[in-house]
Amino acid sequence: MTTQMHDVQTMENPSADPRKIVLETRDLTMQFGGVVAVNNLNMKVYEGEIVALIGPNGAGKTTAFNAITGVYLPTNGEVEINGEVISAGYPTGKMEKLYAGENKGKYKKNVDLTPDKITKKGVARTFQNIRLFKNLTVFENVLIAHHTNMRAGLFSAAFRLNKAEEAEMHRLTHEHLKRVRLDEYANEIANNLPYGMQRHLEIARALATEPKLLLLDEPAAGMNPQETDNIAAFIKEIKDDFNLTILVIEHHMNLVMDISDRIYVIDFGKRIAEGNPAEIQNNPAVITAYLGVDED
Repeated sequence: MTTQMHDVQTMENPSADPRKIVLETRDLTMQFGGVVAVNNLNMKVYEGEIVALIGPNGAGKTTAFNAITGVYLPTNGEVEINGEVISAGYPTGKMEKLYAGENKGKYKKNVDLTPDKITKKGVARTFQNIRLFKNLTVFENVLIAHHTNMRAGLFSAAFRLNKAEEAEMHRLTHEHLKRVRLDEYANEIANNLPYGMQRHLEIARALATEPKLLLLDEPAAGMNPQETDNIAAFIKEIKDDFNLTILVIEHHMNLVMDISDRIYVIDFGKRIAEGNPAEIQNNPAVITAYLGVDED
């Protein structure tokens, strides 16, 4: 209990830190009907870090990701990227009466950017279940992601007035595939790639949107030990090569402990601990959340 209290107090009253905050959630709460899936989540991710968000199944990790990336509007609280609030909400309508989270009345504005607009703010993500364009080639999957940065509008595209920019997108895609070592698979249909390579491609496609913050939702899900080691090495490599800040959800604790600078732990939607890998491994609250308590 002492360790848990120390962890929470450290987060609530942090000392001055000169590092740039890339992502901050303030009192982030997501409630569906009477169920509070994420409860008052306060989290900071500093520039250049790899931070893991972990917890038992159903703890609210992916729900938090969805609130950060604009899939859900927070029931309460704020999400800030590089000093700009990109998502914010407070209980209104029926939820005002149903609300069971904390800090009711603290927030009074809605900021509801769509996921595509949040992507343009420099945020990209992958999903627990791979979401590739499975019948398109590796090249086409990455090319589509590059198109998010195109300046030409619908009129220019329809009348082929953007040939120079389209050629530039093709050039950038070829360069990108070389950079992530997928160039030899450029003409392969995505669905024909081995499972581990499909994960690799999904991350590579996210990188093509030129993010500063990359959110990875269980990148090692369904992988064998060798594939897990490969994806861990790839994540560390792209962090440095692309100058990224990374927030990752993962159940493979070996991977989490290997790649993470810091770790947040949530259980039943609420943060129970934060610290470096060694601190988290020895935290009684974390051990209890994962293993339960022996009633004897």
